[in-house]
Amino acid sequence: MDNLNFILPEIFISLSIMFLLLLGVYKKNSSNIVHNLAVGSLLITGILIFNNPLDQNISLFNDGYVVDNLSSFMKILTILGGAFVLSISTRYLKIFKIFLIEYPVLILSSILGMMVMISSNDLMVFYIGLELQSLALYVLASFNRDQLKSSESGLKYFVLSALSSGLLLYGCSLVYGFSGSTNFNVIGDAMNSSHYGLTFGIVFILVGLAFKISAVPFHMWAPDVYEGSPTAVTLFFAIVPKVAALTVFIRFLYIPFVNMIDQWQPILIFLSIASMIFGAIAAIGQNNLKRLIAYSSIGHMGYALAGLSTGSNEGIQSSIVYMSIYLVMNLAFFSCLLMLKRNDAYYETIDDLSGLSKNHPILSLSLLAILFSLAGIPPLAGFFAKFYIFKAVIEQSMYFLAIVGLLSTVIAAFYYLKIIKVIYFDKEKESYDTDHNIWLKGSLTFSTLLILLYFIFPSKLVEIVSRINII
Repeated sequence: MDNLNFILPEIFISLSIMFLLLLGVYKKNSSNIVHNLAVGSLLITGILIFNNPLDQNISLFNDGYVVDNLSSFMKILTILGGAFVLSISTRYLKIFKIFLIEYPVLILSSILGMMVMISSNDLMVFYIGLELQSLALYVLASFNRDQLKSSESGLKYFVLSALSSGLLLYGCSLVYGFSGSTNFNVIGDAMNSSHYGLTFGIVFILVGLAFKISAVPFHMWAPDVYEGSPTAVTLFFAIVPKVAALTVFIRFLYIPFVNMIDQWQPILIFLSIASMIFGAIAAIGQNNLKRLIAYSSIGHMGYALAGLSTGSNEGIQSSIVYMSIYLVMNLAFFSCLLMLKRNDAYYETIDDLSGLSKNHPILSLSLLAILFSLAGIPPLAGFFAKFYIFKAVIEQSMYFLAIVGLLSTVIAAFYYLKIIKVIYFDKEKESYDTDHNIWLKGSLTFSTLLILLYFIFPSKLVEIVSRINII
């Protein structure tokens, strides 16, 4: 029974999914109720996570499942991201006539899979969580069946994700074959000497995980899926699954394979450099905002991987801080995107922002702060996120990685500044609707204030994350 107390959040969210599905099936016109109950169940799940004891590592189910500071913090991020996505997407779903009971149920199912991934300490437990997350995401990508682009994005994501899952599973089987166990701790104990078979296993696993966070050269799905999916789903894709995937990166590399850092560190450095450079350059020619943010997210994942590649606690902590701030910045950006509505039609190109400041000064000011933050301009939150990464990288004398990161930041600033120029200096267009729901306005206000005011207490988040010690 003690074990069950530690996994109460997972049990509660599982029961919530089943209850909401039954409620939606047996009660007509229950979309609103199911949607609101889904948000409520996420908040209760978050409270249950807070009730778990902090500052101690709890191993459950024959060491296959871990509850510690890392898992608790990342689960809170995942749940907050999911709750905000559900809260601000109501109007959008209703306009496109996809406000169905399946949407919140799929979001909850995906989040449950991510929670299992985050706490997994065993290859089989991890894979179960990964597939639960992925199956829900396949359906969400093609949720708007009446739009050809949505169906196309779902199919592309399914085919490429299935391929990456196969590679990852092959890597897991190699690791199991050469170590004799699927448990991370046992694998770690068997890693006293490097082995070619295990090195191949690590490579295949890293390929599968790199796909999940859309790191170069496994990024090919991201722009099309981001553009084709409903905007509410794109927001979910942009922030929540990447938190879970980054946690798995940390657990894989620093528990079973920490003694093989010489084998996996060059791979991670390559993924980081390639993602930062490609994300900065490829976004320059984009006009669709969702495609642009897809390439932007590829670059941001490069910075997060730079922190992980350092092989130090400070590097891991800087990546976690980076993901926390990245989540807030993306939430703010997509809140702005969901406000670009006129006559029940949503607009999502850079040209649609032309002269926005003339008719919508507050929205324009929010976008200004968000884009400056994404570019890493001080004293906004995005600057501190990059500062912690570069600090950790330089402390490990990885100067080339730091220089590439700084150069790609300068290049990426171009397309963020280009959007600001369009907003403030181009000819104004017809004004957009202002009758947004309170959750959307609240989400934008909350996230923008966090971005603007983070510099007042920059050490608070670092202090919380500093409790997470992996090595």
